[in-house]
Amino acid sequence: MKKIVFSVIAIVLFVTLTFSIIQLRLIQSSGAEEAALHKQLMEYKPELTVSASEPAPPALEPVSPASTPKGNQNILDLQAKYPDAVGWITIPNTNVDYPFVQAKDNSYYLRRDLDGKTLSAGTLFMDYRNSADLSGFNTIIYGHNMKNGSMFGTLKDFDDQTFFDANQTGTVFIANKTYAIEFFAYIVLKADDSSIYDPSVSDPLDETAFLAHAKSAARYYRDIGVTAGDHILTLSTCDYEFNDARMVLLGRLKEI
Repeated sequence: MKKIVFSVIAIVLFVTLTFSIIQLRLIQSSGAEEAALHKQLMEYKPELTVSASEPAPPALEPVSPASTPKGNQNILDLQAKYPDAVGWITIPNTNVDYPFVQAKDNSYYLRRDLDGKTLSAGTLFMDYRNSADLSGFNTIIYGHNMKNGSMFGTLKDFDDQTFFDANQTGTVFIANKTYAIEFFAYIVLKADDSSIYDPSVSDPLDETAFLAHAKSAARYYRDIGVTAGDHILTLSTCDYEFNDARMVLLGRLKEI
């Protein structure tokens, strides 16, 4: 009887170990594949340009309106090759430096690259209900919380008061405009929080209610004077603090 029990335990341990090794290799392979693709895509990243007569702005400060072009040829080139591409987002001191897309639903790019090929890391994507020109009140961009820190894997760095206080801005490039992102709230919430995950907010009263909810729910909040009528960018990824948790980083978009 003991031999049977030991045999069963040995088989279970062997299967578990084999499965773990396979999963680890798949993760490593996917990470390498994503890294190689990201390296190729970097040729499309727009650059903020600063004239020789003015000093370069600090990395964590909002960019001067004179320091960047209105149009972004790199985004046009990106869209020519990848029709679903919308723009590029970059956040200093994180690994967030990627193009983002928009499909006809919120599932297509969960496990696909820009070519539509299978990729477990997926692609950053905008909610299909949003306007691609970022003109809505609440534009939502989703990305995976990858263990190797790719995609939105470093958004969790904002779950620290010191980091949140020190890293206040990012940049979004679309074809004809460039925006500074002025971050003001970091929230850990449930995936079914319909107040935050609502890209259709448009009425001033609803916008005010959205901002009040965001402030009350925020783990970290910065008062930058955001009001109804502003344009909000909501960056969302999975969190593991509790079952079906999500983390979101909210910022106000300001054209530069």
